[in-house]
Amino acid sequence: MLAEKGGNVVTRQEISEKLWGKDVFVDTEHGINTAIRKVRSALQEDADQPHFVQTVPAKATVSLPNLKTPAAMAECPSHCGKLLWRRPPAQPLHSKHGIWWRVAIATFVLFLLAGAVLILNPAGLREHIFSRTQLRPIHSIAVLPLANLSGDPAQDYFADGITDELITALARNHSLRVVSRTSTTQYKGVSKPLREIAQALGVDGILEGSVNRSANRVHVNLQLIYAPTDMHVWAEGYDRDLDGAFSLPGEVAQTIAKEANAATAQPVAQRYVNPAAHDAYLQGRYLWVAGNYGESRKLFDQAVQLQPDYAPAWSGVSESILAGELGKGHWQEITDQAEAAARKAVTLDDSLAEGHHALAAMYFFGRWDWENADKESRRSIELDPNFSEAHHLHSYILFVMNRVREALQEQERATEIDPFLRPWALGRAYYRVRQYDAAIAEFRMRAQAGPVAASWVHDFLSRVYGFKGMDKESVQELEEDTRLNRGEKAAAEIQRAYDRGGRRAVLLLQLNELKTLSRKEYVSPFDLAEAYAALEMKEETLEQLEKAYREHAADLVFLQGEPVFDFLHSSERYRRLVKNIGLVPAY
Repeated sequence: MLAEKGGNVVTRQEISEKLWGKDVFVDTEHGINTAIRKVRSALQEDADQPHFVQTVPAKATVSLPNLKTPAAMAECPSHCGKLLWRRPPAQPLHSKHGIWWRVAIATFVLFLLAGAVLILNPAGLREHIFSRTQLRPIHSIAVLPLANLSGDPAQDYFADGITDELITALARNHSLRVVSRTSTTQYKGVSKPLREIAQALGVDGILEGSVNRSANRVHVNLQLIYAPTDMHVWAEGYDRDLDGAFSLPGEVAQTIAKEANAATAQPVAQRYVNPAAHDAYLQGRYLWVAGNYGESRKLFDQAVQLQPDYAPAWSGVSESILAGELGKGHWQEITDQAEAAARKAVTLDDSLAEGHHALAAMYFFGRWDWENADKESRRSIELDPNFSEAHHLHSYILFVMNRVREALQEQERATEIDPFLRPWALGRAYYRVRQYDAAIAEFRMRAQAGPVAASWVHDFLSRVYGFKGMDKESVQELEEDTRLNRGEKAAAEIQRAYDRGGRRAVLLLQLNELKTLSRKEYVSPFDLAEAYAALEMKEETLEQLEKAYREHAADLVFLQGEPVFDFLHSSERYRRLVKNIGLVPAY
C-alpha cells in the first residue's frame, strides 16, 4: 500500500479497512504499529530519523514515492511527509455557504473528538459501544513456533523455549484446549494460510509471532487470530530485559484468555528466576526434545548450579538421568540420583506437574513400584490435564497393572492432545493388547504423515504383519524403516536376505547386526532377547532376559506387553522373572 501510494498519505483507516474490513471492531492500532515497525526493520531505518517511512502524528503513515530504486529512496527525504491543507476561499459569515461551512467544521470536530475517545478508550468505553459480536469465544488455540529474528541460528533454542513456556502458561487455563508444541513444530518456517493450519490442528485460534534477542534485551511480537474468519483479535509487542522475559508468558496468557473471551485462570505466583539459569534450562529442554539426553543433563545441571531453587531444572535433571543412564549399570545409584532430583523439584514447587511426572517415571522405571508411580502420575495429570507426556506414562503404568481398558484410554488421550509427539504410541498400545488389525489401521494412518512421523511406524508395522503371518508385507515395512533410518545400502541387504531365505533370514540378519554392534557399544540385553525371541530361540531368549533383570533394564517392565515373548508363558524361568519384577501375571 505504501509503495503504490508513493509520496501520498496512507491513513490508518485505509490500512485497517484493507486488512480487517470496514465492519470489524478490534483494536487495530497494535497490528498497524507492528506492521510499520517491520517495514522499517526491512529497510534498516531508524524510526527516530526516518528516510523512507514517515508518520504524521494523529494523521497518517506516509510512504516513499517509489521504493523500487535506490535513486527514488535518495529523493525521499526532501519532500516526504509534507501534508498540504488548502483552505477554501473565505466566505461571508452571514452567507448561506458560510453557515454550512461552520456546520461542516463543527461536525468534523465532533467526529475527531469521538474518534479520540474511542482510540483512548477511557474506562473501556469502546467495548460498551461496540460489541464484538463477530467473534465467538475461542475454545482451542495453537501457538505456532515463534520466529527467531535475531539472525543467529544459535538462538533458535530461545525462541523455541519461549514458545514452550507460552503453551504451558496457556494450558493452565482449563477452559482453553491448547495444542502441544510438537504438533505445531511441523509449521515452523512454513508459509501456509492460517485457516488451513487451524483446520489441520483442529483449533479456532492461532497465536503467532517472533522473538528478537539482542544482548540482554528481548523483543517479542505476538498476534492472536480467530481462524474461521482470519480476523485479528489482538496484537502486541513487548520489550523486556532477560529478567522480565521469564514472567512474560504468564502475563500474555492472562491477556489472551481475556481477548479470546475465555475464563481467565488463576494467576500463578511468579518466582524469581536467574536469567542465566533460565537460559541454560531452555537450552537443556531444546536438546532433550532432540533426544540428546547427555548434553541436556549438563545444561540442567548448570541451571541448578546457577539457581539451586529452580524447580523445573531439577525435574529436567531427573528425567535426563533416567533416560540417559538407566540400564547401563549401577541402576540403584542412578535411580537414587534421579529420585533425589525429582524430590527436590517437588519440594521446591509442589504445583509443578513436571516434578510429579519425573517422580512417577522414577518409580516406574527405576523402582518398579507401580502403586507410587500411579499416584504421582495421577497427580501430574491433575495439575496439568493437557500434559501429553503424563498421560502417555500413565498408560504404561496401567498396562503393567493389567488395567488394559484404562491404559488404552490414557494413550488415546495422550495422542489426542499431541498426535505428533509419538505417532507410533497408540498403534503400539493396540499391538500390546494383540489388537493387530486396529494397530495396522492406526500405523497406516500415521505413516501418511511423512518420513519424520513414520520413522518408527514402519518398524512396528513390520512386527504386526509378522504376527499375522504376512511375511512379505512384514519385510517390506522393515525395508522401508531401514531405508529411512540407515539408508539405501542397508535396505538392500534386507531385500537380499529375504530373497535368499525368506523372513527368517531377515530376522537372523537383524540378530547378527545387534551382536556385532554389542561388541562396539552398549546394547540392551532386552533388545537382544527380542531378536532371539523373534526366531523362537528359547534358551538364548531367557538368558538375555535374566541378564536384563540383573542390569535392571528399563524396558523389562514391558515384558508381558511384547507378543514376541508369548511363547515363553509356560516356562518356569519366565514366570519367575514376571514375579521378581513385580508384574501382575497376564498369562
